[in-house]
Amino acid sequence: MRNVAAAVALAVVLTGCSSGAPSDKQPGAPGTGSPTSGTSAPGSTGSSGSNPTAPVQPPVSISEEKPVVPPNVTPVPKEKVITTSLSDLYRSEAYVFGDGRDVEVFGVGGGCKEARAEVTAQSAELVQITLVTITKQPPGTVCTQEIRQVPLTVRLDAPLGDRRLVLESREETA
Repeated sequence: MRNVAAAVALAVVLTGCSSGAPSDKQPGAPGTGSPTSGTSAPGSTGSSGSNPTAPVQPPVSISEEKPVVPPNVTPVPKEKVITTSLSDLYRSEAYVFGDGRDVEVFGVGGGCKEARAEVTAQSAELVQITLVTITKQPPGTVCTQEIRQVPLTVRLDAPLGDRRLVLESREETA
């Protein structure tokens, strides 16, 4: 019985450490690579363009490490997604929904790590999205080391269409 109580207490502590509040919108200008507003999942932030009607929660979720894709969401063809600079921690897939300007990708988060996606370049041929992992560990705290895939949504200036999608990653400390 004592082991059960200890396991429940540990689960409560770990859940509290890994949950995060959605972050506030961030300032920026469209097309500059700076996020202009945020869409959030627990423990993460995503960035999108200037359209305030972009979805708050990403449409694709992960169940047992497989994506659950709603009928109104289209996977970006694998040959159009370039992930040569990403480590194996990241998913190499992307999804388009809405009017074709909303793109969902997957960052890495968990413990004291938050995930964010930024559109860092857009041209007639390609769109570059940077997956940012932010480590936030307040002094005197202990963070769990779990890593999970975090769905993130960005909003493009124009529909993705036939453009190639380049996914890159970056780490920051807050």
